[in-house]
Amino acid sequence: MVAAGFFSFTEITNPAAHRAYNEWHMLDHMPEQFPLPGVVFGQRWVLPPSHVGSAIAVAPLDRVHYVTLYLMTDPLTSALDEFAALGASLHATPERWFEARRSHLAGPWTVASQVRSPSTPIRAEAIPARPHRSVHVQVGGAVDVAARASEPGVVGAWQFVATASLRDRRRGQVGGDDDIVVTWCDDIDLVRFDPGAATFAATFVPIVPWQWDWFEPSP
Repeated sequence: MVAAGFFSFTEITNPAAHRAYNEWHMLDHMPEQFPLPGVVFGQRWVLPPSHVGSAIAVAPLDRVHYVTLYLMTDPLTSALDEFAALGASLHATPERWFEARRSHLAGPWTVASQVRSPSTPIRAEAIPARPHRSVHVQVGGAVDVAARASEPGVVGAWQFVATASLRDRRRGQVGGDDDIVVTWCDDIDLVRFDPGAATFAATFVPIVPWQWDWFEPSP
């Protein structure tokens, strides 16, 4: 059973480095996480330029280009410790790290609820593994997760809460104490929900290997 989601809201600080970042993260960095005990799944999404205008973001989250989510199981403390140790090891190896990025919000949030759409036959726990066309990520603001999962085009929604016991493992001056709701969607167009008093709310799209030309032309 998934106990927590480890998020990273990432900005690429060199506008010409998106292709290099995607190659590094998808082909090198992310695969290294999956053999770790407790890491059961991982996804990363991009906020393409065409979606930026509809996003709601309090600075510095207005500079986010990508969101990464790793799903982790108990025993969570050891899973997070090994995850951090691997990150430190890779960071200490220059050829295995990518410097032109900044994570403005990162760390573990506890899974609070998992709700599937009434029209989705698979279990709510399986929603992240199902292919999707877009995903809506909201930080802060009151969200009725069951109601959101019932919206047209939605496959399911998970709510992650900012538990006090994990606060020391989270980084970011904005959003670190807010809950996060991730909504997986079959709708390829922008998904529009009422964000309320959200700190951040945006519709991202899945990343397809070698199709990394949202911000720079293909060679």
